[in-house]
Amino acid sequence: MQPDGKQPKLKMRLGDLLVVEKLITEAQLQHALKEQRVLGLKLGATLIYLGYLSEEQILTFLSRQLGIQIVDLLKVEIDPNVVPLIPEVHARRLRALAIGEHEGKITLVVADPADLQSLDILADLLKGREFELKIAREDQLIESFDRVYRRTQEIASFAVKLSAEHGESFGFDAASINLEAEGADATVMKLLHSLFEDAIQVGASDIHIEPDEEVLRIRQRVDGILQETLLPESGIASALVLRLKLMAHLNISEKRLPQDGRFNLKIKGRSVDVRISTMPIQAGESVVMRLLDQSTGILSFPEIGIPENLIERITLQLKRPNGLILVTGPTGSGKTTTLYSALNMLNAPGSKIITVEDPVEYRLPRVNQVQVNSKIGLDFSSVLRTALRQDPDVLLVGEMRDKETMDIGLRGALTGHLVLSTLHTNDAISSTLRLLDMGAPGYLVASALRAVVAQRLIRRLCNNCKSVVTPTLEQNILLEQITTQRLSDVDFHAPQGCQRCHYTGFRGRIGVFELLELDEKMIAALRQDDTQGFSVAAKQSVLFQPLALSALDYAKQGITSLDEVFKLVDRFEIHDKKQEYSTQEASSSERAAEKDPNLLDFE
Repeated sequence: MQPDGKQPKLKMRLGDLLVVEKLITEAQLQHALKEQRVLGLKLGATLIYLGYLSEEQILTFLSRQLGIQIVDLLKVEIDPNVVPLIPEVHARRLRALAIGEHEGKITLVVADPADLQSLDILADLLKGREFELKIAREDQLIESFDRVYRRTQEIASFAVKLSAEHGESFGFDAASINLEAEGADATVMKLLHSLFEDAIQVGASDIHIEPDEEVLRIRQRVDGILQETLLPESGIASALVLRLKLMAHLNISEKRLPQDGRFNLKIKGRSVDVRISTMPIQAGESVVMRLLDQSTGILSFPEIGIPENLIERITLQLKRPNGLILVTGPTGSGKTTTLYSALNMLNAPGSKIITVEDPVEYRLPRVNQVQVNSKIGLDFSSVLRTALRQDPDVLLVGEMRDKETMDIGLRGALTGHLVLSTLHTNDAISSTLRLLDMGAPGYLVASALRAVVAQRLIRRLCNNCKSVVTPTLEQNILLEQITTQRLSDVDFHAPQGCQRCHYTGFRGRIGVFELLELDEKMIAALRQDDTQGFSVAAKQSVLFQPLALSALDYAKQGITSLDEVFKLVDRFEIHDKKQEYSTQEASSSERAAEKDPNLLDFE
């Protein structure tokens, strides 16, 4: 609200003012008014949609006419204590956000300060409190809603309510749960719903529920890093676990053994598959849930982040009629996403594809997907033997986890099938050696294996707050291990932290890939079981680029930080090289002191 106690108003209607200011013509205004009735948008949004004006032009015009400041929500500090003054449902509908308070006035940022009806509603929501209007881009407001309207307080309040409804003791059994009940069971569902909504909102890949003696620890993995929330109501853990077990159709009476299951949820308009794993721990049962957003669909190779030159080479390998292609990396590195992208590319009426997975993560049309079930003897090896008799062109093995599975996969690759599978190893070279360690004969690996794709996910720097830095001594030592290129003229960046990235300095992740295609030298070394010769031949391959070097390319572009790159580097040489640097510096100082003895006195 302005100092005179009145809301700012335009002297005439927005469209007429724009014509008077010659920002649009009368004909354009009439066309926009006609289209506005069809599109159901406000006039400003219609003009932007039709391309008559840009959002910046309208913001600047309104700012000048109403005397309202334009703010960049990516750079201002938002007070989390003020945000709840406008409930989320109203904030999203009215495109308004309370960001702070100064001298008793609430600072209110809106997308359309000319919408008097919305301003009246906002005034009612603020219950007579004075407010100062500011204006911001609508896309910035929408992005801010997901960032500031977290469910943390909501989760905490439901936890308190659930604890109060059940007191200190949570002796749940099957008879106490009524799926249609209200009261405590409804509170459990509301708490879980808030928990899932919050996780989807921040882009979490996993939710961890970990009971402790004094607190209930809820953690979410965002961009590969766990973020923790502590709830003092530790006693509600068993209620949450019980409800989750019911949703996943697990045995609710069994608390001594681990269990696995899955269920599907509709959260914020998205279909989310939840893979749940329970494990007995000292203070109860720990639950970890992997969230798989089915609404995003199967990503293509470019969408995953595979460089164009690697896409061409991988595509050529996938077009081969037979052979084994491995995708390797640690848990959570995106192997399954890459495999499904490959399957999506191969999925055609002329090809029969069979997958053997544990569990089936994404459903694909025309693909015969089998989920193993060891409880009834439906394990990888038995399904694979049957699958090879089903006349497949392409066979996907979820994971080569034992010698028997590996043998069947290798022999399938030698009998006219294209076999895709995964291994949990650190890089492409060690994946091949891992097959030998598992007992595969070198000649069999040499004949069957065509290529290995190794991958990792590294964090992207937040473009809003990253800053240029100079590499430290230790970082320069590590850079020497990665490349011989001259990097003194390269601007590297480091994380700083802002509201947009939740003060982590990072926002999202990007894939880093290396592709090893077996050539004659590598095949010859494998036939002779010469692991050392294979490693040397692989590293000397002209087309082979290690993971760390691929990540360094992103660091040189300012996409990621050097610390993210160095996570992919062996650091065993750092200490020795530091000693070498220190010795060289000491020798230089001694030589200088011999020429000028006063230098020692200065020390």
